[in-house]
Amino acid sequence: MMEEVKEVTPNLSVSCHNINVTDVVKDGETLTFVVVSKKLSGTGEYHVDRTYDDFEWLQQHLFAQEDEPGIQGVIFPPLPVKAHVNPSVKAIKQLGFLGIDQWEPYRVAMETYLRQVASHAILSKNKAVEIFLTSSDPPGRQKARKNIFNRLSQAMEELRKESHKDVDDFFQTERDHNLTLTGYTKTAAERFLDVVLTEQKIAVAFTHFSTALHLCVEPGEDPDKEAFSKVCVKLSEVFDTMKTSITSVAENNLSTLGLGLDMDSRYQEAEKEMLFRRTCKLVELEAASRNAERAKPGKKAAMEELKKAAEKEFNLVSGVAKQEITQIQAARKEMLQQAMIRWCEKQLITAKETADQYTQHLQVFGGMA
Repeated sequence: MMEEVKEVTPNLSVSCHNINVTDVVKDGETLTFVVVSKKLSGTGEYHVDRTYDDFEWLQQHLFAQEDEPGIQGVIFPPLPVKAHVNPSVKAIKQLGFLGIDQWEPYRVAMETYLRQVASHAILSKNKAVEIFLTSSDPPGRQKARKNIFNRLSQAMEELRKESHKDVDDFFQTERDHNLTLTGYTKTAAERFLDVVLTEQKIAVAFTHFSTALHLCVEPGEDPDKEAFSKVCVKLSEVFDTMKTSITSVAENNLSTLGLGLDMDSRYQEAEKEMLFRRTCKLVELEAASRNAERAKPGKKAAMEELKKAAEKEFNLVSGVAKQEITQIQAARKEMLQQAMIRWCEKQLITAKETADQYTQHLQVFGGMA
């Protein structure tokens, strides 16, 4: 069992760009992820097996870094929701793109999460990241610990600060944009998921058509029946081609733009949470300032010290947050561009292959005529 983690380490012993989740193995009701990380020394790899509980263990330790300067301003890489071997309808809806096409999209999402954590300037220093990637022992189940997200939940219950006016135009503008984009990106991902699911249903319908046409084939030496049977068989092949084509289109949609929209939506939510944490810090600073102004002479010095501490923390969080937002915006833009480029490239290849097959079918029909 892994020990309690408090220390931080300046560097990882693995390459953050060569962390791969190579397989997802079903073991009863549990999914096990095979994580392979290439050593920076170039002399080998680490192979570890991790369950979703282990990923939560890692995320919990990242959230618990309350003593890390500016941690409240970090946009934490979003960990996908837990997938089940036999998911309910509600669970599938929560997973979205990650809940279809076997476990491949989910594997990619978990792999992306680990790479984002390992490449983060602050989060990668946490010793839990090194242990997660390299230790042959699985993490122990940790009891719920106080962390910034516990604070967030408590703050949301006690105070609704989302509409609180910001003192910085940069953050006020970012909050307004994020509020709008969070809804738009979620809607876009949901609508595109509907497209993929519809394409999969159409592929199944084409399979039924193909099978039905084979039922029309009749044995015998009657020339008319023989000709009709040949047409049915050929049409069945056409429907098989249509099924293959629409299946490829759906898979392309899922593996490129679909996963891109899913990631964008989850990161918008992660940024929203960070912006809210910073707003809570702003409210705390304003409260400390008022208390310092109203303090009696005997408590004035103590209240001023609390105000200075709150102001220092708020400025530090704001500095980290501004840097995080700048980096995330650039990364999101690059990610979506690459997703759309891959989407176009794959769909063009599929369209060309389908067109070639249709040409062959037409030539056969021409010969039959």
